Amino acid sequence: MAKNDNVSVNRRADIISAAIEVFAETGYYRTTTAQVAQRAGISQPYVFRFFATKELLLLAALEASWERVAAAFRQVVATASPDRLEQELIEAYEELLAAHRQETLLQMQAQTIQEESIRAAMQDGLREVRGIVLEAFRAQGIANAEERTLLFLARGMLCNIAMALDLPELMDGKRG
Repeated sequence: MAKNDNVSVNRRADIISAAIEVFAETGYYRTTTAQVAQRAGISQPYVFRFFATKELLLLAALEASWERVAAAFRQVVATASPDRLEQELIEAYEELLAAHRQETLLQMQAQTIQEESIRAAMQDGLREVRGIVLEAFRAQGIANAEERTLLFLARGMLCNIAMALDLPELMDGKRG
């Protein structure tokens, strides 16, 4: 890859990271590309060099956030022992919540946006994560794999709410 290509890839990633932060803090509709540019330390026209619209920027941010979850789950699936699979998936997700809070908040907000492309991105992301978990549960012979996957995803959604509202007692039954 040429030096200019590396700079472009890095700059694009910087813009996406800034967008995740600003969208999570301000919401999609109130966020401007000028705010994203300021957070990234670049000019607004430079944002448009990579993303023609704010919607395309949000879609890239959502794609990055879902890819992080999918990659973390794939890594667990590849290395976890059968008796620890579900617990290690839970631990991986809790680590993602702690390390990438803004991405989770972004996804939570995107669930309420009605634009078809954004809804499709959210559906695709959740379907991919569901598929990874379901396939892993089936491969390990976990009884009622479909139901266990549903419960796993439901617990993840509850963890999202607990994190967003600062209610850690909802994340594990030991507190509260």
